[in-house]
Amino acid sequence: MSSFLYDLVAFAIFVVDIWAIVQVVRSDAETFKKVLWVVLIALLPVIGLMIWAFAGPRAYGREQA
Repeated sequence: MSSFLYDLVAFAIFVVDIWAIVQVVRSDAETFKKVLWVVLIALLPVIGLMIWAFAGPRAYGREQA
């Protein structure tokens, strides 16, 4: 049972990471920043995703509003 739960959590993280990478690629950020975000999210799936959620391309729009 724990193996199924582990697999389910891992799959959910994978799906959310793919979604985040797509959002980064579609953003208006500079190409270099996009590459850095994609690398961060890909190498550190959980921590990179949390960092992106708080400081990613959308964070810049929140500061200006």
